[in-house]
Amino acid sequence: MTIKRLHHYPQLNTILMVEKTIYNRSGIFSKKQLWKKLPKKTMYQTFSVILDYLIYSGKIVIDSKKKIIWLNDSEIIKKYLSKPYLLSLN
Repeated sequence: MTIKRLHHYPQLNTILMVEKTIYNRSGIFSKKQLWKKLPKKTMYQTFSVILDYLIYSGKIVIDSKKKIIWLNDSEIIKKYLSKPYLLSLN
């Protein structure tokens, strides 16, 4: 992960808001659609930085259909690991 130089880094409450939105709508929206569905306005650059962090930390992935999927939930992990087109980490 490369560290970007930003004028403004996301605040914790913004990160948590994005996490909650992704968790509640996992697999439904693409990046831009999800950005528009956030409860509070957020700069797109800030939203992108948050997504980069969540991908790097293993909490989310973006599937082949460009949908954002929350992985940090045991039930969702079981559901997606049962799919034949995903590789197991074991």
